[in-house]
Amino acid sequence: MLDASVVAPREREDTIRHALWASFSRVDIDHHTSQEDIGARMGLGAVGPMKVCSAQGTPVSLRRTERLAREDHEPSVFLGLQVSGTNMVGQHGRQCLVGPGNLVVFESTAPYTLRFEERFGYLSLRIPREALALPERVLREAAAVTLGPGNPTARLAFTYFSQLAASEELRDGAHAEALVGPSVELLRAVVTSQLGDAGAGRALPEVPLGMRVTQYVRAHLADPDLSAQRIAAAHGVSVRHLYNVLSRSGISLGDWIRTRRLAECRRELAGPGARTRTIAAIGRRWGFVDATHFSKAFKQAYGMSPRAWRELHQPGPARPSRRPARRRVDVPAG
Repeated sequence: MLDASVVAPREREDTIRHALWASFSRVDIDHHTSQEDIGARMGLGAVGPMKVCSAQGTPVSLRRTERLAREDHEPSVFLGLQVSGTNMVGQHGRQCLVGPGNLVVFESTAPYTLRFEERFGYLSLRIPREALALPERVLREAAAVTLGPGNPTARLAFTYFSQLAASEELRDGAHAEALVGPSVELLRAVVTSQLGDAGAGRALPEVPLGMRVTQYVRAHLADPDLSAQRIAAAHGVSVRHLYNVLSRSGISLGDWIRTRRLAECRRELAGPGARTRTIAAIGRRWGFVDATHFSKAFKQAYGMSPRAWRELHQPGPARPSRRPARRRVDVPAG
């Protein structure tokens, strides 16, 4: 979370630019107010391979130039939700005005502009192009078109994506991975229904390779022999192609597997019956064959050891207190 009000006025522009460039999208930023009046609150996060940005701020223009578009190595589609204020979006020689309750999509690999003329509230999701798997023609026709008026699918999507962006619980661990597929399908339905091109949705590949791979990995997380070679062989591709496909979705295979294994261990350590098995056994169940490595990885990810996490959620029975032994004192007679 970034709150520009706690930053010195002369540093606000650079702070906002750095946050956007590092975590979401590289754009030129032109504030329509003085340094002292610049205001922005941003929350940056992710839902699986989808990046999420929630923002409130003072009037501003964002512009992706030809150069910045060429340098984008993660082809994506942006979905924008206008919460308050208005937004003039331009791409491919077309402009549209997006008001509260409406959506808009645009591409990361072509120049675009967003112009907020007043204080605004805005949510944006960055979704890998490969996951969305819409034809180039359809994406080009849908870019910079107001999605919402007269489209019940778009209204449903606005409610769904608003809640997804706002809920940390939904963006966490297993919840996030389970929601990636439905989120992509819903956005695809919005675009094709808006354009009256239902055939575009039917003509799509059954499931993009990146999504098939992540589904396969989730199903085999507990296997300690899970490897890039085995995953590639199961999908009939080379290891190099596997890594290229995942990198375009922003996924590092080793980190992705470790993160999900740790999340399953954390869930099991906090659940009922956690004390019926040793911590090392729970780690082995999810692919961590070395107990020391598991403990270090868990602490690095969650800031406490697996034992401390279990004690926090499954405290053991209280031990009986030991009373100090009474010392015998002999009192002399008389």
